[in-house]
Amino acid sequence: MLNTPPLPPEQSASGSTATPPQPAFSAAPPPPLPGAPGTDPAERVPIAGLFGASEAILRQPRRVWFQLTQAGQLQLTLVLLGIAILGALAYGLVVGTFTGGDQLWAAPVKIAGGLLLSGLICLPSLYIFACLSGAHTRLAEVCGLVAGLLALTTVLLIGFAPVAWVFSQSTESVAAMGALHLAFAAIAVGFGLKFLSRGFEQLNARFGGGLRVWTLIFVLVLLQMTAALRPILGTSDAFLPGEKKFFVSHWTDSLKASSNGSGRR
Repeated sequence: MLNTPPLPPEQSASGSTATPPQPAFSAAPPPPLPGAPGTDPAERVPIAGLFGASEAILRQPRRVWFQLTQAGQLQLTLVLLGIAILGALAYGLVVGTFTGGDQLWAAPVKIAGGLLLSGLICLPSLYIFACLSGAHTRLAEVCGLVAGLLALTTVLLIGFAPVAWVFSQSTESVAAMGALHLAFAAIAVGFGLKFLSRGFEQLNARFGGGLRVWTLIFVLVLLQMTAALRPILGTSDAFLPGEKKFFVSHWTDSLKASSNGSGRR
């Protein structure tokens, strides 16, 4: 068999060698992680109702993450916000039983409003961090994840509500009750932040240190709400304080007042 010599490259009329066409480069999104949400047929079933969303966020978080990427994500986000509002109002009612009176309606309003306001305040920075990290997550998906964070937090707080009620009816110490509610809130918010972090991972968005920085910001905003919306425990002549305070100063003053034997304030 004869060896056929390679053909010379085509030349243009001017004598220059023509460059073969190169394939066009397209910035395609990264492939999904193995076992991404939606691979299980059960995760593709739409979530309906407050109870269904509450059960899904506890038992099937992957189903929630997948549905937040689908066409009906706005409805699911609103349902999750509804769970957060109702849960915060219910837990706030338990908080208000410590003092009674006006706090039976003021504490629920302050807790629900403070939680939603904290999420709204921190939402733009979370989306900016997501964009800077190169994530292909849309704003609607980020809103849904924040709504899921708030919903899971309040669902867990409702689980702690009976224990909080027992202590609120058996102690007079504002400091002790404040510490108990802060402990319950820390546990609930911790699980909520874990839901948010794993949600971004399942959506193939890796933040690195950006999410840790945002977590710190979100926790600080929540803590400042305890001072901005005071008193949540105890009584006051005004619905909101007239004096500005950092939350550390507010807690220090509350501990001093409690140690002086002022009882319920």
